[in-house]
Amino acid sequence: TTTESPSALIDARIAGLGDWRGELLARLRALIKAADPGVTEEWKWATPVWSHHGILCTGETYKDKVKLTFAKGASLPDPSRLFNSSLDGNVRRAIDFGAADKPNEKALKALIRAAVALNQSSARA
Repeated sequence: TTTESPSALIDARIAGLGDWRGELLARLRALIKAADPGVTEEWKWATPVWSHHGILCTGETYKDKVKLTFAKGASLPDPSRLFNSSLDGNVRRAIDFGAADKPNEKALKALIRAAVALNQSSARA
């Protein structure tokens, strides 16, 4: 068990990567926080997790990509077609970013807000 806050663990993950993946994860984290100032940062499964009335998304890092996995992505509108991974599941959807990929900030913020709205409506039900 650790006494470090989830935010400190995410900071450490970003710093520890030391390459484009850390820079991209930091950028995605900032976009998530900008889209939802009420977001809670968590650390689960040795992975950054962003929640608001339930999990919104996780930020996984791999050798060749940074993956944002949306817990309820299959239920979210995706007019900009950001989802490019885990498309065959019934619940989750993901966005894989490679080294050269630039996030569509406006569309990503809209997706985060839609995930928050979905979680809030589920929480009331």
